[in-house]
Amino acid sequence: MVLNAFNLAGKVALITGCNTGLGQGMAVGLAQAGCDIVGVNHSGANETPALVAATGRRFININADLMNSSCIPQVVEQAVAACGRIDILVNNAGIIRRQDAIEFSEQNWDDVMNINSKTVFFLSQAVARQFISQGSGGKIINIASMLSFQGGIRVPSYTASKSAVMGLTRLMANEWAAHNINVNAIAPGYMATNNTEQLRNDEGRSQEILGRIPAGRWGKPDDMMGPVVFLASAASDYVNGYTLAVDGGWLAR
Repeated sequence: MVLNAFNLAGKVALITGCNTGLGQGMAVGLAQAGCDIVGVNHSGANETPALVAATGRRFININADLMNSSCIPQVVEQAVAACGRIDILVNNAGIIRRQDAIEFSEQNWDDVMNINSKTVFFLSQAVARQFISQGSGGKIINIASMLSFQGGIRVPSYTASKSAVMGLTRLMANEWAAHNINVNAIAPGYMATNNTEQLRNDEGRSQEILGRIPAGRWGKPDDMMGPVVFLASAASDYVNGYTLAVDGGWLAR
């Protein structure tokens, strides 16, 4: 039965930035499909552990500052020590800084690029090495953005970093498919999360955005569950290097 291909029972998913928002939605979705979850968060994981536990799966929290890639070996080591293996990596953690391009600071550039692209690559590299040592392949799912396709305004480093995520997704897919590692990305549209709170509080800008979304609403964390389970499962074994937009039709407009 094709539905069996979506069953993730016995798998271990490592998810960065899953204490709120889209990361939390994806963690719960993967747990509902059968995964134990290792969450990597800068602070406490809030209610995510309880939501995962309610599905009958385990949640292991690792505190780490992903702005600094030096923590990556310890993160992978802790995850393997706790669960014995890693089968899925979701690179969700990220930040955004808003400032006119003419005034954008070097600090805002470096902070965003470090976590949104540098850490994504080196954590993927470390987990891919773990996949290869396990000998059973794995799934890497990066979180891109509408700004992987578009320029945006007032977010130079975010646009650059998310464009890099789409390119790196293709590069890693090209190199690691031979090891039975699938690398894909999800590009969320305008979602009701902490990152978009400023936009949603601006009545004029919010209405402008909603007016372009064919679905007529902001996305929700639950909207990420189906796509992430698909890309984490055997149902997507022949999908590699692709960035899937989950945007309510924004890019089609």
